[in-house]
Amino acid sequence: MFDPVIAPSGTLLGLLQRGRGDGTLHALTAPRAEALAALNTCVLSDPRHDWQVENRSLYYARLYLDLGGALDTLEAHLFDADDVLDTDESRTGLALAVLGHLASYGRDDALALLRRYAAHGSNWSWALDELALRDDDAGLRALAAPVLARFPADPDGDAALAATVRDAFEPRPWRLWAEDPREQVGARVRAAQETGSFDRWQRQIRPAGPRPGWSVDAVFEWAQQGVERGAALHVPAARCLAAVAGPGDRPEILRAARHGTDGARCTALRFLSDGDDPEVLDLVEAAVADGTGLVVDAALDAFERMRSEAAVARARRWAGRPDALGAAAGRVLALRGGPQDSALVLGALREAVRGEGPDAPTLWTLVDGTGRLGIACAAPVLRHVYRETASSHLRGRAARALAATDPSFPTGFAVECLWDCEETTRELAARHAETGDNRVVERLRRLAADPAEEDEVQTAVRSRFDPDTSTL
Repeated sequence: MFDPVIAPSGTLLGLLQRGRGDGTLHALTAPRAEALAALNTCVLSDPRHDWQVENRSLYYARLYLDLGGALDTLEAHLFDADDVLDTDESRTGLALAVLGHLASYGRDDALALLRRYAAHGSNWSWALDELALRDDDAGLRALAAPVLARFPADPDGDAALAATVRDAFEPRPWRLWAEDPREQVGARVRAAQETGSFDRWQRQIRPAGPRPGWSVDAVFEWAQQGVERGAALHVPAARCLAAVAGPGDRPEILRAARHGTDGARCTALRFLSDGDDPEVLDLVEAAVADGTGLVVDAALDAFERMRSEAAVARARRWAGRPDALGAAAGRVLALRGGPQDSALVLGALREAVRGEGPDAPTLWTLVDGTGRLGIACAAPVLRHVYRETASSHLRGRAARALAATDPSFPTGFAVECLWDCEETTRELAARHAETGDNRVVERLRRLAADPAEEDEVQTAVRSRFDPDTSTL
């Protein structure tokens, strides 16, 4: 999947792609046709950089409800010829998730579309998972025949069916079908369930990797074999090393951390950092200076995991360096530094935004640290990150940092956060938004009554109500 093209944050499309609360607020006041066109663009071309963790489906479903949007465009997308040619679930997953939420709100057209796609679409398993949460038993039982027809009644088809049943995210349809009196349905699903259970048991007892009793050299060799296969095994290898290494092995491990193969070097650095070895910080610096990309990444990760005072002291020395080690030092101070490190953390935050933009991965830690340390003068940078980032998770972190640093947050960004796509951001807003704004009061009441809203958000909303009068 290619990185999506995100429109500027000042446009309606850009706001909706980011999942910002202002996107909904602007869409509700824009010409309806323009708002629906932007909404359909978002749902048909998933704008998330990480579609597996960022939320958009409930956000878009609510906007379809508010705009009274028809589902013709989604239907055309689901049953386009591309559904056969491009079977990647990211092509249709967002549309199916949106339909699932619409079905839970009582949109029968969404429920019918999900049923039809589960019977005939390429990403049928996703549609079936959505229906498992919302459809009745009769609707699910009607899908047994078309779903099972996807698996030929031969050894290969039976094996594929068993794997599908074993790995099903929502087991409810399969349990219903296992009770079906028809031989070609009930008996076949029960056989698949038994095979899947046996496969799962075999995978659980199958040994993988080295065991205690191996030598230090054998662990290093195993880690290097992983590198040669393109698999980074240094983390499990370091855990194994902790089981097999004794005090007398330290010189060998130190040599591996400085001069070993990539697999051995990464493993040794991880092992030494986990044990706060007194030489590991010098070894990290050497690895960043002369290691391969894999070794540099492992060295930086090992350093950032350290929690000792020595690591924090070294971070203060390295902070401000114009390289990866300087960036890592800024993150360490953001996580574990004290008030005296505020200037260094703020400098790292500004440099990251200036050099890498509002979506730099390093910003996640730096933004959190800015809020943790309460760096009030960082508010302008945090507002910029909030507005411009395409990541709804990073925006939520920026909102949390602004709540701790910006006195204007309750009357500013907290208001729009009530409509944000991420439930954690809505929860934050529910606790901080100033109720002098009529939109806030109305929105809090709607969230409290919405059965699709997350429990944490509703708990935060209820905490704002007076228990005696049930008013805000």
